[in-house]
Parts: sequence; C-alpha cells; structure tokens
Amino acid sequence: MTNGATTTTPDLDEALSTYRVELTGYCYRMLGSSFDAEDAVQDTYVRAWRSYAKFEGRSSLRSWLYRIATNVCLDALSAGNKRARPMDLTSVGSQPTAVLNTRPEITWLEPVPDARVLPPSPADPAEATLAKEGIRLAFVAALQHLPPKQRAVLILREVLAWKADEVATLLDTTVASVNSALQRARATLSANPPRDTDPLDPLNAEQADLLSRYMAAFESYDIISLTSLLHEDATLSMPPFDLWLQGKPDIAAWHLVQGIGCKNSRLIPTTANGHPAFAQYRPDPTGGHTPWALQVLELRDGRIAALNAFLDTPRWFPLFDLPERLP
Repeated sequence: MTNGATTTTPDLDEALSTYRVELTGYCYRMLGSSFDAEDAVQDTYVRAWRSYAKFEGRSSLRSWLYRIATNVCLDALSAGNKRARPMDLTSVGSQPTAVLNTRPEITWLEPVPDARVLPPSPADPAEATLAKEGIRLAFVAALQHLPPKQRAVLILREVLAWKADEVATLLDTTVASVNSALQRARATLSANPPRDTDPLDPLNAEQADLLSRYMAAFESYDIISLTSLLHEDATLSMPPFDLWLQGKPDIAAWHLVQGIGCKNSRLIPTTANGHPAFAQYRPDPTGGHTPWALQVLELRDGRIAALNAFLDTPRWFPLFDLPERLP
C-alpha cells in the first residue's frame, strides 16, 4: 500500500476533505473515542493550515497529514488516559447482587458509526476487511493496552498496511525501531488477545436471519427466544455502568428484573464498529418511544457473543443520525 502521490494543489480544503474519513478512523483507533477522534482530525487540519506554507512536497500530502495526526494523538495520550470496557475494569457481576456504579465519561471505549471511519468504496477488498476488523470493539479495546507509540506502529503496519520504512519516516525513527515496537506490540496483544468475532463483510444470510430473530425477540420481549440466540458465555455490558454480566441465566434474569422497563421497546437497525447495532427506544409514559440505548452486538459462530448497551443516548443518537424519538 503506497501513501499516495505528492500533491501541490492550492485548494487545501478539497485535498484535506479527501482524507477526513481515513484520518478519523486512524485517530479513533489511537484514542478509542469517536468524539476525541473528530477533535483530533480538526486539530490536525488546523495545524496543517498553519504550516502548509512550509510543506515542501518531499512526502505525499497524505503522509504529511498522518504525521500531524499522529503527533496530535500522542499529545492527547500524554496524560495517560486510556479507554476501557466494563470487563477490563471489574470482575463479572451477578444479577441478584448487581450494583450499578457509574464512571466518568472519559473511562469508556466509545462506539463509532462505520461511515465516519470506513471509506465508502475501498479499491481493495482485503484492505476493506482489514479496516473493518481494525475498528472492532474488542480490537480497539486491546489496543488500549499498548503504549501510544507502539499503538501507532501496530495500526500503521498491520491495519493500514504501511511499509516499515514509511512508518519509520513518519515517526522520525529507524526501521529497526519500528520493527522492535511492532514485535513488542504483538507480544502484548498475544497476552491480551481481542475476543474473536465473525466478519460482517458483507452480512451473510445466516447472520441476517440471526439479527432478524433477535430484533423480533427483543421487541416482543420474548426472553426465552432472545437468550436462545446467545452463546453460553455471552456477555452483557452497559456503559457508563461498570457492571457486566456473563452467561444466559444472568442475562435473562437481568432483562426480566432490573431491565423490565425495556419491555415493548422498538429497535432501529444500524451499524457501529463493523458490528450490527440497534437503536433502542423505550416506551414513554406520555406516549411514543424515547431513546434508551445503542445496542452493539458481537457475533461469533452463528450466535450472539456480546450485547453492548451504550446508554448515553444524548451523545450517541445524534452522532448516528438517529431520530430524537419515535411516535
């Protein structure tokens, strides 16, 4: 994969817009936050505008922008903040003794709309698959275990398929240093492997049927049918609460006790992080349905391996262009 042709276009705005989606995807993988990624790209473009007069065209505009974006992300990560999932922070809970503790917003790995971080028409199907795998919730969570520079090297080499010498140039270091950082990053990920999920590129008939059955079971609140679609070791998490549950019995009991207010909900299909997702609207006592959660499902071997319910809907629903309420 090359870094693009050198450009001397005077219309920097148009050139910058060409790279917005892929840069947002890169910054999202680095930072684990869709909003922080958007801010990082904006900061990248501000810095690019201020220093464009000094850009001599020795590298491609794309490489130059990635260098700026990397520095922006490294600056953002210098405070030591890293994003996590509930299962990274607490031991598994139990439905009868569940306690809903909230943690600050900056704690959580955030979902992102596919359209914000994945180019719509990739030239190479293999590149498209790598890109989608690179934004999976489990993979981005695993990246948070890496020091920032190792994170950048791993993303550039193994997700974006840059060559070692290209990464070395971007990071102002040597090829040997890049290869060493990549080896250490791989070792860390081997010790903290991301959970496997099925690729959805595109959604096959079996997966489409599974999601249709899930939607029907949830909207009818048929918890027996719903849990029949889960793996035995399936998980349920609900950021900003740090509680998470595992296994069919606890997940079923949660829906029938603490989560009973979700009965008669409506779902709207969408996608997030390369996963199927649903916008959940709960019944409003005054009429209609109001936003409750962005459900991101992880699939494995024809069943649901994880239910991730992101509850901060004032943040997520506008980002995903979802209705404010349903009549």
